[in-house]
Amino acid sequence: MKPTKITEIELHDVPQVYHNLKYNDGEIFFADNITSIPGLMKQFKVNFFAYVMVTKGRLTLDLNGVTHRLDMNSSLFVDRKMVVDNIHHTENFSCIICAMSTDIGFGFFNKSLLQSIMHIMANPVIKLEQNEVDLMMKYYELLVFKMDHQELNSGRETVRDIIRCFAYDLLSNLNKHLDDDGDNEMLRQGDRIYRRFMLLLAESTNVNRSVKSYADELCVSPKYLTSVCRKHSDYTASEIIATAIVGRIKQLLLYSDLSIKEVASEMGFDNLSFFGKYVKKHLGLSPNHYRKANGYGK
Repeated sequence: MKPTKITEIELHDVPQVYHNLKYNDGEIFFADNITSIPGLMKQFKVNFFAYVMVTKGRLTLDLNGVTHRLDMNSSLFVDRKMVVDNIHHTENFSCIICAMSTDIGFGFFNKSLLQSIMHIMANPVIKLEQNEVDLMMKYYELLVFKMDHQELNSGRETVRDIIRCFAYDLLSNLNKHLDDDGDNEMLRQGDRIYRRFMLLLAESTNVNRSVKSYADELCVSPKYLTSVCRKHSDYTASEIIATAIVGRIKQLLLYSDLSIKEVASEMGFDNLSFFGKYVKKHLGLSPNHYRKANGYGK
């Protein structure tokens, strides 16, 4: 008997099945009232990062076969490639959910934020204090208000700034509830190498580097680094580096005033033609057309 194929959900699939998103720019979305999403109760795998905060009632679900229970004011982080199953909730359940594409993370988060996320991912369910929940809800209400009153928006970056502040305060509050394990010696070597690799990517101002350069810095072989990355993320080291590069390019193209030439230079591309080909290969459009197609400057 063949195993049942698990449905995989990409971030761009969500607006097609759920039309009541409070915010959606193709890379980040916020929503509530998720119980009305068709097929939510079925088993699925997410190919993005998600954060859920329960504001009322109770939610239980399995993540990669491990059961988690979330009561009111509980928070849950769902990592990419996680299998979600056995979802149950009380009738009065409500929550807010934020999801983010995998390739925007490096352009959106700095090293300290990424370090906090990796710390929290090992403890996916955390109970917040009421005042911490109130703060998060204020951010959410402000975001919804901005979306409902577009005439008050001074640009796309102002909304991203709200989301970035939401992330900083959220991660800061979540970390207060966790013991600081640092680079815990109890972690296996592969876990430590993967964490250090991700942090190196996050702190690099120029991520246009080879797998070998990162492997040398970590004192391992490129082959070993790639095997560690595959084990932890299903992606090769080269694919993760490309994801980081593309995420930062998208951030600079859409949310900075740098010229195309300046973006290329910032990302370590000495040849503007090669930069254009790289962007078209990964984003499907030239840098200039990508800006225009995504409402740059609005």
